[in-house]
Amino acid sequence: MKVLNLQCAHGHGFEGWFASNDDFETQLAGGLVSCPMCSDTAITKLLTAPRLNLGNAKPPAEAAPAPVPALAQNESPEGRWMRAVREVMAKTEDVGDRFAAEARKMHYGEAEERGIRGRATREEARDLLEEGISVFSLPLPPALKETLQ
Repeated sequence: MKVLNLQCAHGHGFEGWFASNDDFETQLAGGLVSCPMCSDTAITKLLTAPRLNLGNAKPPAEAAPAPVPALAQNESPEGRWMRAVREVMAKTEDVGDRFAAEARKMHYGEAEERGIRGRATREEARDLLEEGISVFSLPLPPALKETLQ
């Protein structure tokens, strides 16, 4: 399995996993490789250091320091955005087009309060705000609208 560092024409960096370099080239030529942030298919392969699996390597004599949280390891802004959006999606219920109605039910005590997400028109969002119901728009990258494979 080859892990390649890739970048779209808009500068978004991401990883791609491929069976071989030929597999990558075939998928790229067929327009099957796209940026998870913007769906751009103008992808370039970046330089990358090889990863060596040394199964017989001995562990270091001293204990390794505790791993640093991912945010402190020079994570890209796109990576932080994707992590935040995934967390919101994991901790909220998708109510789809019923967003405005569900938000009103919770606000007026007709339904249990919980984290929800869904779709609302600009007019519906404006009406909710005028009623004192806090809402905000969360644009989702195309990669998060589908099952990640």
